[in-house]
Amino acid sequence: MGTPTIESEEHRALRKAVAALGNRYGREYFARVVAEGTPTDELWREAAQLGYLGVNLPTEYGGGGGGIVELALVLEELGAAGCPLLMLVVSPAICGTVIARFGTEDQKRAWLPGLADGTRKMAFGITEPDAGSNSHRITTTARRDGTDWVLNGRKVFISGVDIADATLIVGRTEDARTGRLKPCLFIVPRDTPGFGRSPIAMELSAPEKQFELTLDDVRLPAEALVGDEDAGLLQLFAGLNPERIMTAAFALGMGRHALGRAVDYARTRQVWQQPIGAHQALAHPLAQAHIELELARLMTQKAAHLYDAGDDLAAGEAANMAKYAAAEAAVHAVDQAVHTLGGNGLTKEYGLASMITAARVARVAPVSREMILNFVSHQSLGLPKSY
Repeated sequence: MGTPTIESEEHRALRKAVAALGNRYGREYFARVVAEGTPTDELWREAAQLGYLGVNLPTEYGGGGGGIVELALVLEELGAAGCPLLMLVVSPAICGTVIARFGTEDQKRAWLPGLADGTRKMAFGITEPDAGSNSHRITTTARRDGTDWVLNGRKVFISGVDIADATLIVGRTEDARTGRLKPCLFIVPRDTPGFGRSPIAMELSAPEKQFELTLDDVRLPAEALVGDEDAGLLQLFAGLNPERIMTAAFALGMGRHALGRAVDYARTRQVWQQPIGAHQALAHPLAQAHIELELARLMTQKAAHLYDAGDDLAAGEAANMAKYAAAEAAVHAVDQAVHTLGGNGLTKEYGLASMITAARVARVAPVSREMILNFVSHQSLGLPKSY
């Protein structure tokens, strides 16, 4: 399960270094912080000190000057070591990218150095109870009141709000010319009056908690608006494409970790005269899972390269495909890993059973596989919409 040769020497060195960091923490560390209900602060700080958290952010604001290619690589390798950092998807990938591309100079100086060195985190709030995957049904509104903005609405399944200094909220403002609502992005500091949060009880075993947010007449200054009020949709998708790519990287890391555990077990577990990995009934499904992960990785790399090259249209298609492929590959890999270990696959000692739920997250978030198939059917294949 080596790294692809199409990567540069620099990227291979980065993979090796991140893998070394991840392996020093590993699945035992991840399981411990989940059991204790604490965030992954130690790993987050060390990853920041090594420059991994802000590898995609501009150098003039303390980042590494790379792109989503490098950040996705970091997340994948941490996941392969068994200790993925979900907030990498949200803080530097979505929020950092949007602010770096569209924020004012003051916003960049206020947020990017902290996002890069790990001293600040930002959450991302788009999902709503009644909107599902339809961003056009978002009901959180933002209206002008003098020079201020006033936000009202609800969000659900927002990750890490309790450990984030602010949340990048997607609201909708009224177009003065057409009267239609259009999306806009606002930075809402955690302690802003009227900005409430309540935890959502989840079966998912993860350090990052999920929250429902309420915005009750949340008053923000004019400078809370990110970018151009009339370019909100472009700015929104500038964050959503990296989100899909990073979700793919998250799934790839998870799948690689599960597969690695299964292969190690199959090499050494002996019931009859040879290790169980010698039997094709186990060997072939593990080989198939490896192939699927490698194919999904290639699409993820393609999507990341297209995004970093500024080809947003092509990156959108590739990012959706990468997220779909990686999610399916991860679910298959985890399932086969558990099956390979038999009863041991369901024990806490091996730590695979909890990944069954985690792997399915990539199928439904941040967009379901069915919506991706809808996108590909009418955007890529030109078939008529069903909705």
